[in-house]
Amino acid sequence: MSNKPDTINSLTEDTAELLMANKELAFQNGEKEKRAAELVIANKELFFQNKEKEKRAAELHLANVELLFQNEEKEKRAAELVIANKELFFQNDEKEKRAAELHVANVELLFQNKEKEKKAAELIVANDELAFQNGEKEKRAAELVIANKELFFQNDEKEKRAAELHVANEELLFQNKEKEKKAAELVIANEELLFQNAEKEKRAAELIVANEELLFQNEEKEKRAAELAIANKELESFIYIASHDMQEPLRKIQIFANRILEGDQELSPSNQGYFQRMQATAHRMKQLIEDLLTYTHVGNSEKKFERTDLGTIIDDIKNDLKDNLEERNATITVIGLCEMDIIAFQFRQLLYNLVSNALKFASPLRPLQIVINSKIVKGSTINNEQVVAGKKYCHLSISDNGIGFDPLYRERIFEVFQKLHTKQEFEGTGIGLAIVKKIVDNHAGIITATGELGKGVTFDMYIPVKKELPVSL
Repeated sequence: MSNKPDTINSLTEDTAELLMANKELAFQNGEKEKRAAELVIANKELFFQNKEKEKRAAELHLANVELLFQNEEKEKRAAELVIANKELFFQNDEKEKRAAELHVANVELLFQNKEKEKKAAELIVANDELAFQNGEKEKRAAELVIANKELFFQNDEKEKRAAELHVANEELLFQNKEKEKKAAELVIANEELLFQNAEKEKRAAELIVANEELLFQNEEKEKRAAELAIANKELESFIYIASHDMQEPLRKIQIFANRILEGDQELSPSNQGYFQRMQATAHRMKQLIEDLLTYTHVGNSEKKFERTDLGTIIDDIKNDLKDNLEERNATITVIGLCEMDIIAFQFRQLLYNLVSNALKFASPLRPLQIVINSKIVKGSTINNEQVVAGKKYCHLSISDNGIGFDPLYRERIFEVFQKLHTKQEFEGTGIGLAIVKKIVDNHAGIITATGELGKGVTFDMYIPVKKELPVSL
């Protein structure tokens, strides 16, 4: 009995140390939540900026395609303009030739008219000469006949020349009209070319603005990446503290509390209850630290994808949870498993967490049944706006007939530290499904949860296929 005051004093000191450790742990948890919130905001901002960057890149691509099309059209218009100019030059040459021929024809006609007048004068002289010289009448008559024939021939030639002149005038008029049409077309082509050049300048200006915007976004992205790197370093520092400095005091608390409970038979029932609660709290804290380390390791580990048989992983999990499965009288049914290109150790953690989750929330009214199924499907058959219709996905589903959950919480269950039940009802840290969600994100996949109170839950995952695999029927 003489050692009891010392024991109480030692207990007081340990309790003070425990209180100090709890305050420190609460402070660190608050800091961790702030860092996690900042990291979430930074990740969302980075995701938004990447989306905006992709939009800008798509707009830039469209602008470049449009600019290329306009340049090709401009070259076509320029080629047509060259051809039109050549045609116009040729027609002008033809017009000048026709005008020269018309001038020659007019000169020839004038000459013939003068000749006709001369012949008429000679005819008058001949008639006078005929009247005066009867003896020369026959000779002059013959000459007159010849002169008349020549005159008739000349009149025919004159009419032919006039007809040719008329045809030449009509041809010249037609060519002038064609020339006017070509000139009008040339004006329209020049206006079109001027419009396209103006549009080209606008597109170039828009392209410059888009490039500046893209440069700004890249700079912002680099800034966010630097901030994210700093946040990751701080997170690594927290991981080191969590894995070394925090687990050691918890281990001592568990050891000392266990020694007191086993060695001191004079503790009152209430004090024994306090120590038992302290042990349970320390155990939960240890489990929380381990889950946090697992969650962080999932995000920072190397992403090495390899072709993996899910059946082998499921067999390992069955062996690890054999006692729990027997305790719950649970069965695991596997249907149509397919090979997947995955990060093997992460997917083992995913399946382990989902099977453990089913065991934790099994219904006491019936034996637990877990069904695991997978098949290759086309993106076009998946009713989810996040999938790509032209891609193939491995659809992995895990369902059970446990207690289920209210459909209102179908999104909340994947958040860190989100629990739908109290710690008195079900043990856990609220990180298990957050780890599952993070692993699916690491595989660029999608996960959804469908549940109903009292009937169970189904987790559906869609993981993109990296290598060609046949679609399951």
